[in-house]
Amino acid sequence: MGVIRTSDKAARFEESVIREMTRLFLARGGDRPGVNLAQGFPDFAAPAAMKDAACRAIQDDINQYAITWGAKSLRNAIAAKTERWYGVRPDPEREITVACGATEAMLAALMAVVNPGDEVIVFDPFYENYGPDAILSGATPRFVSLREPDWSFDADELAAAFNDRTRVIIINTPNNPAGKVFSREELQTIADLCQRWNVTVITDKIYEHMVYEGEHIRMADLPGMAERTITITGLSKTYSSTGWRIGWLIAPPEATDAIRKVHDFLTVGAAAPLQEGAAFALGFPDQYYRDLQETYRVKRDVMTALLTQTGFRVFAPSGAYYIMTDAAELMARHGHDDDVAMARWMIEELGVATVPGSSFYRNKADGRTKLRFCYCKRPETLELAAQLLSPLRAT
Repeated sequence: MGVIRTSDKAARFEESVIREMTRLFLARGGDRPGVNLAQGFPDFAAPAAMKDAACRAIQDDINQYAITWGAKSLRNAIAAKTERWYGVRPDPEREITVACGATEAMLAALMAVVNPGDEVIVFDPFYENYGPDAILSGATPRFVSLREPDWSFDADELAAAFNDRTRVIIINTPNNPAGKVFSREELQTIADLCQRWNVTVITDKIYEHMVYEGEHIRMADLPGMAERTITITGLSKTYSSTGWRIGWLIAPPEATDAIRKVHDFLTVGAAAPLQEGAAFALGFPDQYYRDLQETYRVKRDVMTALLTQTGFRVFAPSGAYYIMTDAAELMARHGHDDDVAMARWMIEELGVATVPGSSFYRNKADGRTKLRFCYCKRPETLELAAQLLSPLRAT
């Protein structure tokens, strides 16, 4: 009997810990109260008008392949929204690619610009896909630390990470898991290094409309960076539709040509009727985004207070919809040696799913006492979380 040999690449990373926590949570069964504060998806409805637009597209029989790099209606809507918010209108025909979510967009971008042996700089802690994405593209990830409590980086450490093999730096702002919003000064420091070393920036700004302190600045808008920046965002977070898997990339024409070829052979294209729903949503008035930001600001404040009162050390986020915490004191009190054991115990005993912080670090020991919570939930869900976490506070 033959044995299938697996690739060396696949052996270099593990399955998603975030999604593993959701599976463990669901395995508890539905008869016990619980809240999933691990995986970052809302438990409330996506905008009705967007859903209606997608349903109309299905009924109008827009059910076959869209153009591989995105339906014209959606690319035009992306261009119009980008111009409205940032004052720059990308060319829908030569600079925009629609992908199956920002996740595929990141891998397509890396595979389009990275060669085997290149290095990709990743800030640490990082969204868990970035390391495996670099490996799958044939590159070696090189990590630069973001230091708590404000998640700042050391400019000298960053400069030392650049060399002749550096091809790409990934920037996620607002950041998952830390909630950091990179300042203009920090982005300029990065931009100067990229121009000195001829390095491409791939920036993931999927949380662009969830900024509570500071401002969201596009790397592509800094002087000299438009021609060396690939910008990624998508539908999932802003429009509460993580299951639609609609993301997009904005890049200079030459990079777009390469991205479109890779994307074509990765997935062919995103779902055609959902692209029509997305195109409609991108035309929402500015008030939609102001309301979204304020709603999440309130949720952040509620969750920050809850976790602080429970006994976690909280690193208050400036953006996105996650809170990174240190649970060292609570872990010691309940006899857990690391974040994974604590997270599993919280699922089984309390009914609250979180993400072990070590999954966001190259050196797992750096996250050994940390847990990440998401707060993209209904008020009643957060109220239930407070009840379920109360035994921690009581002890």
